[in-house]
Amino acid sequence: MLPWTALGLALSLAVARSGAERGPPASAPQGDLLFLLDSSASVSHYEFSRVREFLGQLAAPLPLGPGALRASLVHVSSQPHTEFPFGQHSSGAAVQDAIRAAAQLMGDTNTGSALAYAKEQLFSEAAGARPGVPKVLVWVTDGGSSDAIGPPMQELKDLGVTVFIVSTGRGNLLSLSAAASAPAEKHLHFVDVDDLRIIAPELRSSILDALQPQQLRVSEVTSSGFRLAWPPLLSEDSGYYVLELVPPAESGTARRQQLPGNATGWAWADLDPDTDYDVALVPESNVHPVRPQHLRVRTLPEEAGPERIVISHVRPRSLRVSWAPALGPAAALGYHVQFGPLRGGAAQRVDVPAGRNSTALQGLAPGTAYLVTVTAAFRSGRERAMSAKACTPDSERSRAPRPPPPPGPGGRGP
Repeated sequence: MLPWTALGLALSLAVARSGAERGPPASAPQGDLLFLLDSSASVSHYEFSRVREFLGQLAAPLPLGPGALRASLVHVSSQPHTEFPFGQHSSGAAVQDAIRAAAQLMGDTNTGSALAYAKEQLFSEAAGARPGVPKVLVWVTDGGSSDAIGPPMQELKDLGVTVFIVSTGRGNLLSLSAAASAPAEKHLHFVDVDDLRIIAPELRSSILDALQPQQLRVSEVTSSGFRLAWPPLLSEDSGYYVLELVPPAESGTARRQQLPGNATGWAWADLDPDTDYDVALVPESNVHPVRPQHLRVRTLPEEAGPERIVISHVRPRSLRVSWAPALGPAAALGYHVQFGPLRGGAAQRVDVPAGRNSTALQGLAPGTAYLVTVTAAFRSGRERAMSAKACTPDSERSRAPRPPPPPGPGGRGP
């Protein structure tokens, strides 16, 4: 072998080894991806096998590896159970094989307990989670839970976890939309268990987008605010952050917020709807310069409630109420109609899904005035309402007495 050939080969090997030691490139997805699998008795063995295959196919092409993207699987059952923790498998193929080998546990659907378990045992830094990397939760469910999911899911979001939900059943749209990260159109999927493969490419792409290593990230965008998150750039002792929010010149003055050096997130509220805001995160370090981060965020359009309530088909014990629905990007997730006697009495409620703008009210009392209120619920948690009065007729209409028949020929009247 020629001397320069040997030298070139040695240099090539050294460069390759050095690149391997440095780990993945900065633009490669990095973070922790947790699959939450409904393993309870509410799911049939066939459905479980289909979902398990779907998660395996979802994970197989992902660039998993040491120091980069890690995956874990937790079962939802009477008690949460970790099938495999973060870091156990170092390739997409290995994760796929581990998911395929998972056995259904049966038991109750205690999703809230599994979410709390995920926060304490997997996603918290106290449990060994990596600070400063994106975190994603993919929850596949038939739509139901035996315990509350709202509080533990919000705690995960407060940690900066991006939540994707795939419902294969008839889950409640309002509760699942509130549980998924905003906007719900991007993070919530309703699909039949036999059609899961259809959403796999789109969902995988969204997961990879959420796992891209970015400095300043935005989530939970509504018509009046949004949440910001960033990796640790300072420490409590090395400096502080100045967060600036600049609206358009015609919309008002800039807002500033000073935060301690160990802060990794902030939520802006009371903003104008459908407005672009320029955000700047300025780290003020007393150790070394840290470059500011910039982002532009547009709030959602204003949430418009129902309009023009119409009362029709009025009967002694029923009527129909209709309204002009809330349309556009901030369309309502659903409606509820509350009605009760104006002079006092128990009020009743009817839930109406999004896409419908009328409902029949049954079990009314004849001859009674009612107050009917239609409320639109939005993904931000806000509600908009409009009311109208309606009066049912008496069940027995009073009738005037009939005149006596005229007397016959030659006869006499009474």
